[in-house]
Amino acid sequence: MPIQKIMIPTFYRIHLEKKLTLAQFKLIEILLPVIQSEKQIRLERLSRVFPSLITSESRRRKLQIFLDLPNLTISLIWFPLITYWLTTYCRVGTRLSIAIDPSQWGRINLFMVSLIWEKRAIPLYWSLPAKLGNSNLEEQTTNL
Repeated sequence: MPIQKIMIPTFYRIHLEKKLTLAQFKLIEILLPVIQSEKQIRLERLSRVFPSLITSESRRRKLQIFLDLPNLTISLIWFPLITYWLTTYCRVGTRLSIAIDPSQWGRINLFMVSLIWEKRAIPLYWSLPAKLGNSNLEEQTTNL
């Protein structure tokens, strides 16, 4: 099944082009539809389906290097996009709902904070807590 190209919204494109090199931006343009088409997002799986003529192992290394870039952080990439989106699409005084979702898969904890918008959850912040088990109020407040 061929991967369909998705259009990146203009404000995402402008922001990402400022934060990434041209090669990094092109890679993310290719990677986003691959991620959206897969049910499991694991590096090995992505490297197998990533559309490139290099070997699977080389694709895995290329993706791993890309995903480890120091400028691919929540604060440098995601927060400015969320800020733009909120200031553009939410009027002052609009009531917003936030969901807190702590999840655990085996030995991996994920703490997700999302904005509920038109029956969709838009991730605002996420972290990987070091400890297993439930989070307490202090940890939840820190993440918020």
